[in-house]
Amino acid sequence: MKIRSSVFASLCLVIEVFGIVLFLRGFFPVPVKSSLSSKSKVSDLPLEPLEGHAANSSRIPPPLFKRVVIMLVDALREDFVFGPKGKEFMPYTRHLVERGSSHSFVAKARAPTVTMPRIKALTTGSIPGFIDVVMNLNSPALQEDNLIWQAKTAGKKVVFYGDDTWIRLFPKHFMEYDGTTSFFVSDYTEVDNNVTRHLDSTLKRDDWDVLILHYLGLDHIGHLSGPHSSLIGPKLLEMDDILKKIHTALISKVKHGLLKNLLKMCVEHSRSNIPLCSGSSQLKLSGHPFALLVLIASYFKTVRIGFETPEPVEQVDFTPTLALGLGLPISQNNVGHLILPVFEENTLREQLRFLHLNGFQLSHLIKDSTPDFEKDPGYEQFRIAEKSHGSWMKLYLEGNTSEVLSNMGKKVLKQYMDALKSMSESLSKQLGKYDMYSMIVGMSIVLEVLFLLLITMAEALSGAAEVDLPLSSALCSLPFYLLCLFCSSIHVMVCTSTESTCYFCSLSWALVFAVIAFFSSLLCVILSIIGRKLFWAKPQMKNILKAQSSDSGFSELDILLLTGTLGHVLSLGASSFIEEEHQTWYFLLNTLCLAVFQDVCRKYFREKKSHRDLDENSYLPSKDDTPTVDYSSRTSALAGYEKWLALVTPLATLVCCRMLRSLNQTGVQWAHLPDLGHWLNNSEHIVELSLLAAASLVLIFLLVQRRCSLVSKIALGLGLLGVYSYRAAVGNVLFPWQQDGRDISKGTVEARFVYIFVLGILFTGAKDLLRSQVISSDTQLKSRGLWEIYSGVVLLAALLFRPHNLPVLLFCLLIQTIMAQFIWKELQYDAAQTTIMHYWFGQAFLYFQGNSNNIATVDISAGFVGLENYVEIPAIFLTAFCTYAGPLLWACHLVCYLSSERERSTAAIGHGCYCFALLRSIPAAAYIILVTALRYHLFIWSVFSPKLLYEGMHTLVTAAVCVFFTAMDQNHAVRT
Repeated sequence: MKIRSSVFASLCLVIEVFGIVLFLRGFFPVPVKSSLSSKSKVSDLPLEPLEGHAANSSRIPPPLFKRVVIMLVDALREDFVFGPKGKEFMPYTRHLVERGSSHSFVAKARAPTVTMPRIKALTTGSIPGFIDVVMNLNSPALQEDNLIWQAKTAGKKVVFYGDDTWIRLFPKHFMEYDGTTSFFVSDYTEVDNNVTRHLDSTLKRDDWDVLILHYLGLDHIGHLSGPHSSLIGPKLLEMDDILKKIHTALISKVKHGLLKNLLKMCVEHSRSNIPLCSGSSQLKLSGHPFALLVLIASYFKTVRIGFETPEPVEQVDFTPTLALGLGLPISQNNVGHLILPVFEENTLREQLRFLHLNGFQLSHLIKDSTPDFEKDPGYEQFRIAEKSHGSWMKLYLEGNTSEVLSNMGKKVLKQYMDALKSMSESLSKQLGKYDMYSMIVGMSIVLEVLFLLLITMAEALSGAAEVDLPLSSALCSLPFYLLCLFCSSIHVMVCTSTESTCYFCSLSWALVFAVIAFFSSLLCVILSIIGRKLFWAKPQMKNILKAQSSDSGFSELDILLLTGTLGHVLSLGASSFIEEEHQTWYFLLNTLCLAVFQDVCRKYFREKKSHRDLDENSYLPSKDDTPTVDYSSRTSALAGYEKWLALVTPLATLVCCRMLRSLNQTGVQWAHLPDLGHWLNNSEHIVELSLLAAASLVLIFLLVQRRCSLVSKIALGLGLLGVYSYRAAVGNVLFPWQQDGRDISKGTVEARFVYIFVLGILFTGAKDLLRSQVISSDTQLKSRGLWEIYSGVVLLAALLFRPHNLPVLLFCLLIQTIMAQFIWKELQYDAAQTTIMHYWFGQAFLYFQGNSNNIATVDISAGFVGLENYVEIPAIFLTAFCTYAGPLLWACHLVCYLSSERERSTAAIGHGCYCFALLRSIPAAAYIILVTALRYHLFIWSVFSPKLLYEGMHTLVTAAVCVFFTAMDQNHAVRT
């Protein structure tokens, strides 16, 4: 069965996406959950242990605090309080930390460190999974046992002001609330003012027990300008004044009403830019981002007399500590343990009781998650500590007051703490228990696809651009049925003998057998192709292949493209290279420009050859059926200024790339350094940013409009004007007639105005494409239609890009224009070489935008441009489009370029589609193997796992691009 190369490549990518999804399902484990369906209740709490007698009590000791204020300051780094900036910008907080009645901690936050997973960790005590990153865009109601539900059930009145993620997670849980949308990050004043405006009236009232304040402004400044922005200092002073106001109000309540209050200032995630590999020793050992945790209460009798190094704790440890501090049961799925210094003022009996309740909860979670839980060291230590606790209680109730009782109690206390830490670590390690069966099945499918692409390379890149797949002989053969039987028996053995549940085993038998049959058929097709190539190839076919191989020797550029691609794949095995992957692509792009420069010099300035030599050694557009090019006329045409423009083009590209590198610092090692983007986003330089944005939009129009119809040109111009209007409406840039005291809005009307023109341009382009295929075979009309679709994509990118990133879009279009005019066209690079170059440029521009392999760099605010509320499909599409705008723009330009070149072979689009599929499959398959081998690496969750998500999403985007390639190729084939 013969199919075109583009169709074959698209099918391979679709299959590969399925394999990656299955691998991800096995790689990212489901968080540990309790088997109990109901939530924890006071009546379910264990009795206080007492040896030889009936238990003494089943109640929780009296609560430590009657009223709690939780102040969450998003992205407050620890050095903003404990470092030099603390004394300058947060003097009151620093004074309380050094000399007040407080406890300070540095809380380790496990990946993923985004808002919704961190809120779940703070309220449930469980470690969130990476699936919560996706759910962060649309936070559903939290159904599992949590601190807010326990407080509401106990009759406590909870008031909340801040990030509306809390309201979606805990609907109908708050007595009073006012939410602020966290995704419109261009605003860093109103979001906090909306929280603070309720403070004075709320602090005077006595009708609440828990007050939660979630401030977003500091995080928004970090997104906009980075941690070194001039806006950071005033925002820290604002947060310090708010904490002072709250603390003063609580102190007055203590004096007048004798209430025991707790003020907790913490961070649900920290925007830390400290390198994980070369920072402090703690960071180096843990690999987790750190957050600040300060507990302030008059209940704490120990008063500090100077600054002490904060003690490290886990962020999930806050949940059981606050629950027992409020007299509430601990959440069932909590994996944290008590922060013992908080309870140091309690009696020894109460401390032991708190530890016993925490140990009982953790031991039940151990039972539910570990088949051989009795052999768990932490569980054994807890049972020993519980018996010792019973012996101590017996002596205590008998009235023993000797020093032996005190020493024994301290020993039991230490036993409990050791047991709690051991059980907590054991439960946390459940995240490292992988579903290896699902991973192996997904990996096998991905490897099969890659191997199939490799062994069909000669056919896919031939002049016919067709691949002959022996489907009938493979599916109707005995090996196929034997493979199906063998794989089915393995599936039965794995699913019946394994002690842990596998996702693949939970699927229906019909679906499992379909996957097995598909896997077996792919393997049989691969074996059939190999057998045909090795044993059944005809002599004349061997001669043709030999002639092709002798005529198509690798040039220096081919060797560079091959070694660069393979070198990048090998670099993914090191965490440092993943963190700084942009450096790899910048290096490859610079090397490519120098190689192209050498090619230009060799072609037009150094070599003096005859027309026959030029014809034999020039870069042909395709290896087969290539039309003859008159190089004598080409050389004479380039004798003028055009050859000098060709010479300048790679150098100009180098200059553009160097300028773009200075625009956005990315990665880990140097991301904290100030860059041009930070300078432009400073409020003092809004005039410069406005001029740069306006100039960029004008030049973008000039570069794009040249091949559009008159209607599309008008729509494009009005759309770009709407882009500037949108940015002015949200306060990023200024209109010339606009006053400083302007009103800032969400720009919904302006953004939707641009969307109308985007859809109109896309519709015009699609109409021209349809006319070129159905009504008349007009190549020029088809080329114009493709370019109009491309211009619609450019307009959408201009809308979603931040104003300081508009030069990235401008330089992208400029490089594409000059390279197409003076390099790819004049030097006649073939479709494969041109495709690889486009792929490299697309990868580099992915990082020029400021992206990295850290999930925190994803600009989720792009998903809410023009939306009043969260709408799932548009938000996900816009966020993904903005993130991968660089690769998408270069892929779309490749389609336009290959389709517009009349001198090219009719198979050029098929060759480009196949090369795109191969370029994406090689790193994806290699990285899956690498993360499987490195799954117990120290940085598996902080470095390797986010990159795996990026690879999966990139493969999905590439599959969509190849489907578009296929549509264009099929239309071309029909016309031909």
